[in-house]
Amino acid sequence: MTRKREDYISWDEYFMGVAKLSGLRSKDPNTQVGACIVSPDNKILSMGYNGFPSGCSDDEFPWDREGSELDTKYLYVAHSELNAILNYRGKGLDGSKIYVSLFPCNECAKAIIQAGIKTVIYSDDKYAKTPATIASKRMFDAAGVEYRLYRPTGRKIEIDL
Repeated sequence: MTRKREDYISWDEYFMGVAKLSGLRSKDPNTQVGACIVSPDNKILSMGYNGFPSGCSDDEFPWDREGSELDTKYLYVAHSELNAILNYRGKGLDGSKIYVSLFPCNECAKAIIQAGIKTVIYSDDKYAKTPATIASKRMFDAAGVEYRLYRPTGRKIEIDL
């Protein structure tokens, strides 16, 4: 009798991989962030990446990080978490998990909490000391949203497209 494979990827590897792959759709020249929302029984519910809202041309809106506020990307870009929440077409996200390649900002934290997502698994927390991230963690703690750092396994996966 043939035995099953033992080297398959874990759920965390799978869903973080989907989040990171989603981030590769972003046209942002500096930061590509992806998100994947998963049901309590490990079914993918939605995905998103950072980019401009539908109908707003990424050739006509700015990608700059510096300059006058209206000439930078920050007032226009929708973050991956918000896009994943807005892309969902089901009945509800209560009790779900979100895998995200960058720790959520305070605005996305509000949306995550309001959507009923109960767990955030993140790959990077490079803005940990900023007020936006500190506020996110404070809100998550108050709302009972668990958050944890994804522990990379170091496994390399190659996909031919």
